[in-house]
Amino acid sequence: MALQPILKVDLSTGDFEPYEVPLEWQHEYLGGASLAARLLYEQLTPDLDPLSPEAPLLFLNGPLSGTSGPAVGRFVVCSRSPATGLWAESNCGGFWGPELRKAGYDGLWITGRAEKPVYLWVQDGEAEIRPAEDLWGLDTYQTQEAVQKELNAGKVRVAAIGPAGEAGIPFSLILCDHGRVAGRTGMGAVMGAKNLKAIAVKGNGALPLADPERYKQLRSEVNRALRDDNQTHALRDMGTAATADYFDYLGEMPKKGFTAGLMEGVERISGATVAETILVGVSACHACVIACGRVVRLDDGAKRKGAEYETLMGFGPNLWLDDPAFATRMGELCDRYGMDTISLSGTIALAFTLFDLGLIDENDTGMALEWGNRGAVEELVHLTARREGFGALLAEGSRALGRHFGAEERAVQVNGLEVAYHDPRGASGMALVYATSPRGACHNQSDYFLVDIGQVEEELGLEYFPHQGGAEKATNVARHQNWVTLFNSLVECIFANAAPHEVVELINAACGLDWTVGEALEAGERGWNLKRAINHRLGLRRANDRLPQPLLEPLPDGGSAGYVIDFEAMLEAYYQARGWDADSGYPTPEKLRELGLEWVIADLYPDG
Repeated sequence: MALQPILKVDLSTGDFEPYEVPLEWQHEYLGGASLAARLLYEQLTPDLDPLSPEAPLLFLNGPLSGTSGPAVGRFVVCSRSPATGLWAESNCGGFWGPELRKAGYDGLWITGRAEKPVYLWVQDGEAEIRPAEDLWGLDTYQTQEAVQKELNAGKVRVAAIGPAGEAGIPFSLILCDHGRVAGRTGMGAVMGAKNLKAIAVKGNGALPLADPERYKQLRSEVNRALRDDNQTHALRDMGTAATADYFDYLGEMPKKGFTAGLMEGVERISGATVAETILVGVSACHACVIACGRVVRLDDGAKRKGAEYETLMGFGPNLWLDDPAFATRMGELCDRYGMDTISLSGTIALAFTLFDLGLIDENDTGMALEWGNRGAVEELVHLTARREGFGALLAEGSRALGRHFGAEERAVQVNGLEVAYHDPRGASGMALVYATSPRGACHNQSDYFLVDIGQVEEELGLEYFPHQGGAEKATNVARHQNWVTLFNSLVECIFANAAPHEVVELINAACGLDWTVGEALEAGERGWNLKRAINHRLGLRRANDRLPQPLLEPLPDGGSAGYVIDFEAMLEAYYQARGWDADSGYPTPEKLRELGLEWVIADLYPDG
């Protein structure tokens, strides 16, 4: 196979121990998030506090991470989420994951809690825990710079938390490199609860590949094709917001907290506008030919990370704003504090909605929350990071905010994770994606919105259905989720629009396997069902597979005006396509046996 040892780190005792992943598990789960689910299955119990010393925090690569293949400079961070109480999985790009591999490890399995703030230093098979009291309170960028300066060891890669992670904000993130983030599910809070401020890595080792010559040839061929792909051109030229205008036309772009369909000036929030006004360069993760990252220059003349689609939408039309420069500044504030932009902008939007409905007032908020008020938005970002005033409520997320004011049904979230900015009324497949994702309302467990606009891969058995179709697309959604789950095992970026058979050939060359596309899909399905089993152990039930009320209401205007999602019919068809029990939402024993997961049957069906 192609995985190196995982380094187990106990911060309470200061002990280190290498762990060899069983070869059978490597074959069944490959790496990344699916393997993490297998490794953590026994630890993720209902009584586990995500912020306790006992909670595991697992950083894990995949067999393609850092191999210079098609957009594979990524790693995952997994645990139990303090935001949702469910499976936590956050995917991150940049250079940190490949550097960890070169340092001789494919993962860091961290438990315990240091008595005082520390950071972890891993270099070429050696590791040490270093004091970080002087780093506590620094933002993520300052922390990276301080650690690199202290170590003085060349190109050290640093993953760090900011003040939000230190404060245990449940949507706090981990940041590395040029603003690359493990953004969702609150892994920054888990790291902060361990008094772990940062992890620095540096290595010079070679990466394990079963057939290095074959892999080198294949990756060159696939990268050349990927470089010339139309989607790659769009992402390189205009970033992840390249399709914003079209999403607006379809009714997929959220506005005013998912309550409006039209907005004057919305055309200014797009990849094209960014490219024409503030863009001065691009950035890429390790060896990536796509280079979707934006480098922009604002009024102060400094170059900085440009906002991607989700941040542009969250701090743009979602808050009734149309200024990409403002969204960029808010994105940088969130990155420095260490907060997920989707969750924070969604929570702020709920506050504006409640104010608009008269359910809260200035006595609650300390300020008037009028749609489009930039000053109020920026002040709320600061207050949230500091847990001050009304920000202390925002810091708990939209579900908790809505519940506090008796309006939880207005929170646009699923299982405690705020909905990403692809409105399912304009791309109905996302209704099932959000409702059934193992980590809450996530668009990176399946970017099915691209299938809904025609990116249909026949090799995967996908068909095209209208973007506002219904139950007929349930099998499609399940297959696409399986494929993306495979990507999250490799770990490969979902923007890599490589042909499925090419991806499988890369897997075979890297891992010494002889898989078909069908077997690769089955591996993805195995990982998806294992995460489902974990969530059922953690308390998820059929009733959790739902959409928030605002998304079930028709919009008065815009591209999806009047459309109502037939969600129950879609969900029923989805369960059937998945082989899940229609009453409980559990994978059936037959499905679990089919996927080699018979060992979890007793946990899901203790009465036989």
